[in-house]
Amino acid sequence: MLRITNIKLSLEEDESLLKSKIARKLRISESDILSYNIFKKSIDARKKSDIHFVYSVDVELKNEDRILKLFSDKGVSKVKDIKYEYKRISTHGIKRPVIVGMGPAGIFAGLALARMGFNPIILERGKSVDERIADVELFWKEGRLNTESNVQFGEGGAGTFSDGKLTTSINNPRARVVLEEFVEAGAPKEILYTNKPHIGTDKLRDVVKNMRNTIISLGGEVRFNSKVTDLIIEKGHIAGVEVNNEEIIESDRVILALGHSARDTFEVLYNRGVNLIQKPFSIGVRIEHHQSLINKSQYGKFAGHKRLGAADYKLSAHFDNGRSSYTFCMCPGGVVVAAASEEGMVVTNGMSYYARDKENANAALLVGVNPEDFGDDHPLAGVEFQRKWERLAFQLGGKSYRAPAQRVGDFLEDRPSEGIGEVSPTYSLGVTMTDLRECLPEYVTDTLKLALIAFDRKIKGFADPDAIMTGVETRSSSPVRILRDESLQSNIKGLYPIGEGAGYAGGIMSAALDGLRVAEEISKIYLE
Repeated sequence: MLRITNIKLSLEEDESLLKSKIARKLRISESDILSYNIFKKSIDARKKSDIHFVYSVDVELKNEDRILKLFSDKGVSKVKDIKYEYKRISTHGIKRPVIVGMGPAGIFAGLALARMGFNPIILERGKSVDERIADVELFWKEGRLNTESNVQFGEGGAGTFSDGKLTTSINNPRARVVLEEFVEAGAPKEILYTNKPHIGTDKLRDVVKNMRNTIISLGGEVRFNSKVTDLIIEKGHIAGVEVNNEEIIESDRVILALGHSARDTFEVLYNRGVNLIQKPFSIGVRIEHHQSLINKSQYGKFAGHKRLGAADYKLSAHFDNGRSSYTFCMCPGGVVVAAASEEGMVVTNGMSYYARDKENANAALLVGVNPEDFGDDHPLAGVEFQRKWERLAFQLGGKSYRAPAQRVGDFLEDRPSEGIGEVSPTYSLGVTMTDLRECLPEYVTDTLKLALIAFDRKIKGFADPDAIMTGVETRSSSPVRILRDESLQSNIKGLYPIGEGAGYAGGIMSAALDGLRVAEEISKIYLE
């Protein structure tokens, strides 16, 4: 097949016209096209007067060699085979590997190992996705937090209650197989080719469940309500794990696919001599605007066009004070959600459904923090740093899981907010309008002010006085890194720290890719 790039369609042209566009570009008859499929689709919005779609298409043709010679310098190339293969091996007599955690890293490590024939055991401290949804919704409605079943803990990990973004390079064979696994499990097929694929929290929940069933059908095992409370280590090598302070599961290959909020498990690892170090991360707030404002800024007169959907953004800047600020996990047409996992703390996050059709857009507006900010050289000092600001947010919000919030105009003028304006906050447990300087470090609030002004020059209205900032967002990434070598093992042999909680990923896709990598590393041991 040949890959044809830079084929354009206007907003009013249907994708059924792609075939004629291909034929015109190659100066051939449509009958010479045996088949075609979309490889990549993106929106070109650089000129607000001419917003259009740009496609790369894989085409099967008659006389491909002749066409390649004629158009090799005009966006036509041979399609390279980037197929990913699971290497099935004989696992007779091998102890079943144990995976701790069932977020994206754990799921894909489990899928890969199951397809290779290892029959892995996945231990998830939280509940199955359906039970977890009930617990989360109860918290969002009534403020009754289940510390083992919440936005952070449970089947699918923190990404289950997000926008389901799959930021990736689709030329990476591992990335391609991740997308294919998602589609096989029920995700929309367009994630295979859209430039900024997303699944949405509503669809992702069923996808996660289907992946679990696939793992089980291949000989794997999934246990919920199974918290790893200790490691069994013999002569520097992992020998098993203790579950719920009582059961011992023997294994010489344990994958730590922890989430970034597994704070008690980090303590277990530290106490058992696993090498941990402090890691930079970011803290800040969730900022909300009307989605219509973002659409107008990004799409101009085409804002609201049915084929464009809700616009997104990604902003960053570095300032003279030595700090950087950026937006993260932007949720078009989404809501701000309560994401606490410990009693007496307020944490925010963002979430979108597949349709992205809610009134507001929201994103994390963050400032980078470094180990020097933590005030202690203990490996878990970053955890205590997070807790400090989460507790202050809880107290400032009214000690009932209401979140502290402030209008942007008031924040920039250093005055507490007394009420909301045009933008209504979406945090379901309610907000307390106040002064966010009381639950964030001064250097963070100072940098956020600089960011609001800088980002307003890029997106007109970003610093709208009525935009709402809700605090605090502290779980952008893990505050620790669990050290590992080139084979992905920690200083305890046979113990594999992977994914976001271990400090090696920053979202669903990168965590899933790390899950595939660890399966490959384990399989190498038995293939040699």
